[in-house]
Amino acid sequence: MKSTCFENRELSWLRFNNRVLEEAQAESNPLLERLCFTAIFQSNLDEFFRVRVGNLIRKKEEDPKKKDSVSKMTPKTQLRNIYETVRTMTPARDAAYHEIMLALRSEGLEQVLIHSAAPAEQQMLAEWFKREIRPVCMPVIVDKGKPFPFLRDRQLYVVLRLESKSGIRMGILPVSDQCQRIIRLGAGGRFILAEEVIQAYAHTVFGNTRVIDSTTLRVTRSASITPQDIGELKTGDFRVDMELMLQERKRLPVVRIELSETFYQPALEYLCDKLHVTDDQVFYAKAPLDLSFAYECKNLLPNPKLQYERMVPQKSAMIEENRSMFQQIRKKDILLSYPYESIRPFLRLLDEAADDKNVQSIQITLYRMARDSRVIAALCEAAGRGKKVTALTELRARFDEEGNIEWSKALERAGVHVIYGPEEYKVHSKLLLITRKNRGKTESFTQIGTGNYNEKTAAMYTDYCLMTADPQIAQDAENVFAALDRNEPPLPQKELLVAPFGLLPPVLNMIDDEIEHAKNGEDAYVALRMNGLCDKTIMKKLIEASQAGVKIELLVRSVCCLIPRVPELTENIEIRSIVGRYLEHGRVYFFGTPDRMKVYLGSADFMPRNTEKRVEVCAPVKDKALMQRLFEEFRLQFTDPAKARFRTEDGEYHLPANPDPANNSQEALHRAAYLRAELKEKEEQIE
Repeated sequence: MKSTCFENRELSWLRFNNRVLEEAQAESNPLLERLCFTAIFQSNLDEFFRVRVGNLIRKKEEDPKKKDSVSKMTPKTQLRNIYETVRTMTPARDAAYHEIMLALRSEGLEQVLIHSAAPAEQQMLAEWFKREIRPVCMPVIVDKGKPFPFLRDRQLYVVLRLESKSGIRMGILPVSDQCQRIIRLGAGGRFILAEEVIQAYAHTVFGNTRVIDSTTLRVTRSASITPQDIGELKTGDFRVDMELMLQERKRLPVVRIELSETFYQPALEYLCDKLHVTDDQVFYAKAPLDLSFAYECKNLLPNPKLQYERMVPQKSAMIEENRSMFQQIRKKDILLSYPYESIRPFLRLLDEAADDKNVQSIQITLYRMARDSRVIAALCEAAGRGKKVTALTELRARFDEEGNIEWSKALERAGVHVIYGPEEYKVHSKLLLITRKNRGKTESFTQIGTGNYNEKTAAMYTDYCLMTADPQIAQDAENVFAALDRNEPPLPQKELLVAPFGLLPPVLNMIDDEIEHAKNGEDAYVALRMNGLCDKTIMKKLIEASQAGVKIELLVRSVCCLIPRVPELTENIEIRSIVGRYLEHGRVYFFGTPDRMKVYLGSADFMPRNTEKRVEVCAPVKDKALMQRLFEEFRLQFTDPAKARFRTEDGEYHLPANPDPANNSQEALHRAAYLRAELKEKEEQIE
């Protein structure tokens, strides 16, 4: 099979982040939202370097000749391509940032540099430095006679080259997390960043030593720790092992250096030597090295015209406010669509389960939770009322490990049975099972989601929540939880698609069914909506289907290693990607034409980590009306004339030729939710 169909995963991800950057560049977006997209671009890139680049550097050291299974690139080749690509993206990010800030100046928001501050402002800033920084700063002098200090991951540092007759001598000052990042100059929107002030007055910390050069520096450290690393830390207590791993991760090697401006080359070479990085891992930026302050700018300039129009998650038209959730789910399957519809009905279900004396047990898988989680509160309340509550808490949810460790302790204190699942497989499913007695008989209610049990992300990520009383789905869910309680990966089930053993085979079989329909001269169709696609087995099957004449539509937000429209290979495959106001997070699969379509939703992308290395759960959608709604929403997004970038045979993504912002699919879905809520309210008033 020709390799022209495939793209390297890491380079595909960089294409995705470039689409994020395009949202910062898009004049159709409000200015403050554009500014936030520059911060999203940066935080995405930070995580990419910490995880993906860190992992590649590790692979290069361990097995330099081992090639990526999709693109056949060695780690060294992948790293070279990554560095080259990022080096072209950074100036575009800087240009976008400065263009946005220039436009915001006329709206009343202005980032001031120290040399352009008024004399009175400079005096105030000098006093601020003496009052806020001098008492808490821990300056370090670096030269040949002293050990090099440890630099924290993503911490800002002001670095000074100090005059010396004996070689390289530098002073380093951290920009403390304890000091405010944005320093307001008066009551308006003028502000200066803390690192700018610290760099201006840092020379006062080092006595009479002359400062020759200065810069702001930021290092990115690897976060690549494997299950084998955790195994080496074994104490017999998995939670303790994870706590040790987190301490270990803080000291992993540096994978990137960022500088705010050019720096004396011998001093930079000295830094690189001490931090064990090469020249190609050094990046310069003309925008601030840490753009997280962008979100605070919305408070500095609270102008609604400069932000997205406020939209509130609506009441679901499927929900009756004065009727038990159990009664409603027993009557029919219920589908919620976040953030267009509120998460409250799901939270109601948990609260009712905690309060209902007939509820016997609650079982749930937890991956990422909100800081003040109502889900956790409901589970603790249920356990306190004597119900059997089991919560699988995934302690390996990357960068949420610390929070999940603390939640696991809180759940245990409340009497919840906390489990962690099989050692070899991360549990990424979003699965809830509630069992209760009803007139002497046992009944079960199952919820399957595409997104986490997190009230915060439910307002920012597009996700689906399916609630059903289907007995076979409940039995499958019970089997999944029983396996997890034994620390075993679940086996294939009758209705649920359950990775790592029971998701890939049925998906391939359903694509094979469409291939047979196409070979018989019938219309055949496959549509997939997900975050990422790089499972080579599935991609090969999609190519086979395309060659057989199956029409394939893929809506993939992020990584997509498959290239469409390649003659004789993928010419029947269309690929689109939406990056917009909300983060597209839902996973929905459609197999077959509308008259015989099978529909599934759940937690799994089609990436090897999901299909082979995690416990994932996807459920069939059986209700015809819900199937039709999901498909209509998929088609609305796939044909979005504003944000659905389409992929061409050269691998590039393009916006529609004449973008129509008025028909942005995310806003259209929100308007539809408003309309459904209004019609529901009118019906209730008539009744």
